[in-house]
Amino acid sequence: MKLRFLGKNSTPALYASDQDSYVVQGWKVYANDLLMRLEVPEGHTVVEVPTELFEHLRKDGLPSGEIKSFAAPIMLLTDQGTCIVQGPQMHDVEALSQMRMPDYETCIEVPKSSITALLEENSGPDHQRAA
Repeated sequence: MKLRFLGKNSTPALYASDQDSYVVQGWKVYANDLLMRLEVPEGHTVVEVPTELFEHLRKDGLPSGEIKSFAAPIMLLTDQGTCIVQGPQMHDVEALSQMRMPDYETCIEVPKSSITALLEENSGPDHQRAA
């Protein structure tokens, strides 16, 4: 899988892949109070990223990176202004070799359509839940 770097905010980063997906690199979530509120399927993981990270979607040709609906893969919005994002953990060796990732981070891959749907005003039910 080939990645194209879109941008980062501090260390979390956002990439577009050649597989019609986005790779979201973020802080590993260890907080039990957050994890207890989620159903994390086998093979999936949870990362935390600043909401501003999605502003880099403009570099992928989207008119805005402002999240307007909070639904999967964004599972929670924290009081600190970060998003808890869930998806399949990235295991693609080629993709991982293109990234710099500290030990306290990991990354997930989500379909582009899942993220772009969240940029639309009324893309479905609003699942905004404060963490």
